[in-house]
Amino acid sequence: MRALSRSLKALTLPDVPSALARLGTAASRYLEGVRGITGGQGIMLPLGGNCRPGTVYLVGAGSGDVELLTLKAARLLMQADAVVYDRLVGDEVLALIPVGRERYYVGKARGHHSVPQAEIGELLVRLAGEGKSVVRLKGGDPGVFGRMGEELAALAEAGIPAEIVPGITAASAACAGMGIPLTDRGHAQQLRFVTAQQCRADGTPDWAALARRDETLVFYMGLAKVSAICAGLRSAGLPDDWPMMLVANASLPGQQALVGTLADMPARLAAEPLPSPCVIMVGSVVRMVEASPASLEHRSRHETTP
Repeated sequence: MRALSRSLKALTLPDVPSALARLGTAASRYLEGVRGITGGQGIMLPLGGNCRPGTVYLVGAGSGDVELLTLKAARLLMQADAVVYDRLVGDEVLALIPVGRERYYVGKARGHHSVPQAEIGELLVRLAGEGKSVVRLKGGDPGVFGRMGEELAALAEAGIPAEIVPGITAASAACAGMGIPLTDRGHAQQLRFVTAQQCRADGTPDWAALARRDETLVFYMGLAKVSAICAGLRSAGLPDDWPMMLVANASLPGQQALVGTLADMPARLAAEPLPSPCVIMVGSVVRMVEASPASLEHRSRHETTP
């Protein structure tokens, strides 16, 4: 919970006592005595606005680290009447929800959906129709492979107003944790996000279009398809030694990574299995990991204990 402490101290709450009354025990412990943070020239960081009754807020929970949650997302979580959340939302983020507020878990895992997508839409419509302010909390960014479009369609059909609050997507968090950029003028002038799920009728991506040397490819939901990705890109012309990186649990204390090539990554993964969620990055920017002073692994080698 130390990370939560640092995050919450960055929030300016105009009325701390009433905010404490609304928060759960775990979160409120860290808000006691907090009066916000003062920047240069005495400027206070404001957190304004209130949840609107009958509105659904599609909110990105970020990559997992509570300190990467946006201030707006944190405020909405503290104010909403009901929160509908996914599997990848961490406990420290959920601790921001006040005790007594309605919570609905609708998480999905590979091969198992706790609640069908259509029912999630119906739930959002029902809660907002009851006059409640609703936060639909999704891991990462709600607009990146988060099925947000289907939920927006359900809300639009029912005439329910909505607002989108973006979050830090796993690709950004993974690259930050490994100390490299997603794009670099010497390596990649393009960036492409790809779902590794079968999104075409024949289930086969256009490998020829993906096998470029001037871009960074990021595959989401592809841990079980690493071998197919490597084989497809190699068959389309990328060299065997083309860099590849897998990052699991990006931004969290348990982040794990494998760095290799298209030729050797399947064997590396078999020898050192990674957990889900995991993002896959392909491109020459991966070569920057070894020398980066910003990687978690590099920092861990140089940290000292007081």
